Amino acid sequence: MPSQNEQVPDECGLRRSGAGKPMGSHEFDNDLVAIATLSWPELRKRWSEATGRPPPRVKHALLRMALAYELQASVYGGLSRRTSERLAQMSAILVPQPRTTRLVREWKGTLHTVTVMEDGTVAWNGRQWRSLSEVARAITGTRWSGPAFFGLRKAKKAA
Repeated sequence: MPSQNEQVPDECGLRRSGAGKPMGSHEFDNDLVAIATLSWPELRKRWSEATGRPPPRVKHALLRMALAYELQASVYGGLSRRTSERLAQMSAILVPQPRTTRLVREWKGTLHTVTVMEDGTVAWNGRQWRSLSEVARAITGTRWSGPAFFGLRKAKKAA
C-alpha cells in the first residue's frame, strides 16, 4: 500500500498519488512523455481515471492533448475563475445557428429565393418542399432538374 505522498505507476505506466493528491512537476513531466506512448485502450482508460468521465469521441491526437491538459491542470491549476466565466459568456453568445443556403433565380421577371436547410429541407414561398426539382417544377410548370435550374449544375443540352 503506497504512503500518502508516494507516487506509484498505474497499469498504463503513469504515476498517481496513493492518496489521490496531485503529482509533482517532475512526475508530471514523466507522465507527459508516457502519454505519447499509450495505446488507444490505455489512453481511453487513463482519461477516465484522470477525469472521472468517459472519454470523448475524438481522434487519438486530440485525446492525448486533452489528457495532457487535464494532468497539467491537476498539477498547476486550471483556468482562472475570470477566464472560465468569460468563456461561459462567450459560448452563450455563440449559439450555433443552423446552416442554410439561399439560392436565387430569376424566372420570367420574378425573383425566386429558395432556402436549403442543413438537413436538406427545401423552403420556398413559405412552404416546405421535398426537393429543388419540385420547386423548379412549381416555378416553371415543366419538369426541370432542380440543381440545373438553380445553377448548381449545367443543364444538359438537348440532342
